[in-house]
Parts: sequence; structure tokens; C-alpha cells
Amino acid sequence: MAEAAAPAVDRERLVDDLRRLVRTPSVTGDEQAVQDVVATILTELGVAVERIETDPAEFARSDPDWPGQEMPRTELPVVVGRLGRSGGRRLLLVGHTDVVPIGDPSTWTVDPWGAEVRDGRLFGRGAVDMKGGCAAILGAVRALVTTGAAGGLDGELVVAFVPSEEDGGQGMLAAIRAGVAGDMAVITEPTDLDVVVAHAGAITFRLTVPGRAAHASMRREGVSALDGLMVLVRALEVDEAARNAAETDPLMTALGLPYPTIVGMVSGGDWASTVMDRIVADGRYGVALGESWRDAEVRLRRVIAEAARTDPFLRDHPPTVELVGGRFSSARVADDHPLPVSLADAVEATLGRRPRFLGEPYGADMRLLVNEGATPTVIFGPGNVAVAHSADEFVPLDDVVACSRVLAAWVVRELAPGS
Repeated sequence: MAEAAAPAVDRERLVDDLRRLVRTPSVTGDEQAVQDVVATILTELGVAVERIETDPAEFARSDPDWPGQEMPRTELPVVVGRLGRSGGRRLLLVGHTDVVPIGDPSTWTVDPWGAEVRDGRLFGRGAVDMKGGCAAILGAVRALVTTGAAGGLDGELVVAFVPSEEDGGQGMLAAIRAGVAGDMAVITEPTDLDVVVAHAGAITFRLTVPGRAAHASMRREGVSALDGLMVLVRALEVDEAARNAAETDPLMTALGLPYPTIVGMVSGGDWASTVMDRIVADGRYGVALGESWRDAEVRLRRVIAEAARTDPFLRDHPPTVELVGGRFSSARVADDHPLPVSLADAVEATLGRRPRFLGEPYGADMRLLVNEGATPTVIFGPGNVAVAHSADEFVPLDDVVACSRVLAAWVVRELAPGS
């Protein structure tokens, strides 16, 4: 059956699905329309579809593992499709349908929502991150249905399309809380068709740094909050170097800087000739492999507190630290676990090459499935993450088709009777 399912991926229909997805704007916080498209495609294929709706405000209040958010929202729509029979082994194919904003439209040479195809690449916001991966899942489902392989599965395939990955992952956690977990899972984020078995994490923080105002002509009577921020930034730089130097896992050391820390936004001051009495700085703090976001928060707070104690003003006027966005823990699946091994076998059999096992410096929904859903998970998908979030974002269509073929083959190999 695997031999039949993989070649049955319909390139033309797959590209049509991808166009429909990209042409449906779905910036994080506003994913209902694209989820309707996904549900429609699955229904057209005869797949049993389930809609999971979670109140995001109540979820944030009640779930101790709520992973944060950075965009306002009133809905948290999840779409789930099911093939095969329940009660046996369960495999998951997972994708997120939210995308980041387009940024400055003038930096694009194509319509960000146009899904234009040039030289074998489909362009548009979310093309690679990760509507190409979502389309690959839909293409695999279509191949399983049209070949009849779906009816012969000795187990269940669950496909889950979730919102809110870009700002924390509460869509994935809501799906998990509703029972979306299994024996193994593949998330189709862009990996150039290699297999990601480990990823770091990150927390988004806000520093509020006090100062003492004074007239510019008497600046020595004041204390600039900017000077205080510089003390804290230097401490974060020292901490970043120490954390990265302490890493020994080859998957992460190969990245050079697996756990970066940055200050990305700074605001302060309300008059050019007044010494700043307050600065607010938002940044990103890396979560090391083996750490949870809570571990990283403890370390971040310690670094800031110790740095403040070295400064005469901050010692008595300590800065505050808040977590204000996504909270991404790290995750790891052993290289010799049956999941990456079996997926690599399917890649080799389908595409004729053995994929690499990789670690990545970014956070992902993988950690929620591994840590909260007790589901071994890897990341495998079309395109290169380097073009994600950029102007003229694109995904190679050959990659999307290849990913879809591998997924179809892998599902059949894992759920064929007697496997």
C-alpha cells in the first residue's frame, strides 16, 4: 500500500489547496476563515471532521501550562480530521494555520496574499511557514483516500490544524487538552525535508528600568534609565555567552548560537531635554535544550537581579521583569527512537536519500506534544525556514509534493495491518 499511496499524491490538487490556504489571510488571532477552508477540503474528501472551540480568555486563566500569547484574540479554532479505526495505534500529522503579519507591503514584489507561482515556487505570506506543510498533509490524506489505503489502516490517523502557534502555541495545547495526542506525531514545519529531533525554546520578556528625572542642563542630578538598561543588557550578553558555551549536545553546538538573547524593542523618555526616568524594553531569552520555560524564567530573573545589585541606583530601585508573550520550552526525541528512524526510512524509500537529524534554535509546537501530550514528535516539512516571516516568502512546490508523498508512505508503513 505504501508503494501505491506515495505516487498517488495529486500535484495539481495539492497546489490548488495551497493556493486556497495562502489566499485566505490568517494573521495570528484571526484564523477562523482559513480553518473553514481546511474543514471544507477535508469534508470534500469524505474525512470525519471535528471542530474544537476553546474560550481563549478562560483558557489563559485556568490552564497552568498556558503558553502565552502576543496577539489579541476572541477565538481559538482547531480543526481535526480522522481516518482509519480508533482503538489501535494513533498517528498525528499536525500543522498551524496562523501566519505573521506581512510587514511593510512595499518590501514585497508580489501580492502577499496572491499565491503567485514563479519558477516552481509559490509565493505569499505563510507559504513556507507553514501552509506548504498544511497542504502537504492534505495531499497525503487525499492520496490515502483515493487509493483506498485509508480503509485498510490498522489504526487511526489524526490530522490537526491549529491556530496561535506563532505567538505561543495555545491552539496546540487546546487540541491536546481535547484529546489530540497519540503514539507518534509529525509537524510539517519547514525543514528542507530533513528531520528535526530537537529544538530550543524561548520566552518573551519585558524589563521596566527606573531612573531619576532631571533637567538636561543638570543631568548629573538625575539618573538615566538608559544607563541602567545598558547594565542589564551587558549582563544578558555575559549570560548568553555562558549558556551557549555550556551546551554539549552536537545537534545544538552545530548551530553556533543555539540560545540567543536579544532586546528587540525599547521605549522611554518623554522630553528631549529631560533625563529619562523610565525605560521599557522587550526581548527574547533563549531556553536551552532540557530546560522548560519556567527554568529559563528563573535564570533570567536571577541574571537581572544580580546585575541590578552591582549598580548603585538599581540596587535600591530594582528593575522589574515580566513575561509578556510566548513561553516555549525545549524538546528532544532520541535519534534512535522508532519515530525518526521510521520517518527517515520512508524518506529514503520515497525520495532516494537519507535525511539528516537536526536540532533547531527556535521554539515550536513539538514541545507541547512531547511535554504535555506525551506524544513523541518530530518536525519534517517542505521549504527552508530562512525565508519564513520575510518579504517574498515562498515554498518550492517540488518540496511540498515530496513531503506529501513521504507522509502518505509513512502513514501506510506504520498503520498497515501487521506492522
